[in-house]
Amino acid sequence: MIEMAKTMKYVWFLPALVCVSIACPSRQESNTRAASPVASATVAKAEWSYGGETGPEHWGDLSPSYVLAKTGRQQSPVDIVASRAIRKDLAALNARYDATSLEILNNGHTVEVDYHGRGVIAVDGREYELAQFHFHSPSEHTIDGEHAPMELHLVHTDAGGHLAVIGVLIREGRPHPELALLWRHLPAAPFRKEAVEGVQVDASNLLPGSLASYRYSGSLTTPPCSEGVSWFVLQAPIEASAGQIAAFREVIHGNNRPIQPLNGRTITASR
Repeated sequence: MIEMAKTMKYVWFLPALVCVSIACPSRQESNTRAASPVASATVAKAEWSYGGETGPEHWGDLSPSYVLAKTGRQQSPVDIVASRAIRKDLAALNARYDATSLEILNNGHTVEVDYHGRGVIAVDGREYELAQFHFHSPSEHTIDGEHAPMELHLVHTDAGGHLAVIGVLIREGRPHPELALLWRHLPAAPFRKEAVEGVQVDASNLLPGSLASYRYSGSLTTPPCSEGVSWFVLQAPIEASAGQIAAFREVIHGNNRPIQPLNGRTITASR
């Protein structure tokens, strides 16, 4: 899931670790490289996948760097039982994203968009800068045990290398204009990155009207499954057409990690 600063880019996508954003160090990467768990992930080289002998049930055995995948107590994704979430008057999640040039990557595990424009979320007096966003299908998080067809992860990092990820569930419905723009440049071949001249993407167009969220402390959802990630799973979904969902699945064939135990963690819900 998971996949962060440009460093993160390597995290989700490298054959080893590369989680999703993770293909090349980014501008943010250079600022957080030392402290970010994503940065440490780039040293891992073990190949992983979503099935077979390198699938999620084996991640923790593929490399010492991935050991948290089997020993961690705060792993992601999780099932969110809405009725059990503790409702609180939490500080509002404030997101401010500017449009940026489109740089899109198929890293073999997901489709990721590197974000070079100004993009910031502020929560509890701390600011995190948007490094990249990527997609999973079906969704990684579930609500009351139910998967959505897709999930968007917007990966942010602060000056100290701490990660905050916004999860947006994507339901089937009307075509989504911003996805339509992105999907016109969907890289079908793995390990291909394309900088699209003259096209801009605005992450704010991928958010629902309400930023009310479920919040918990978790991990990256891909190796190395580093913990200490602040998760904000939005309560309101966005919509994408059946055709848009199918187009993603033609390129990425199932990239969700199974649900992980809460192990006593509390999920809070903003009102």
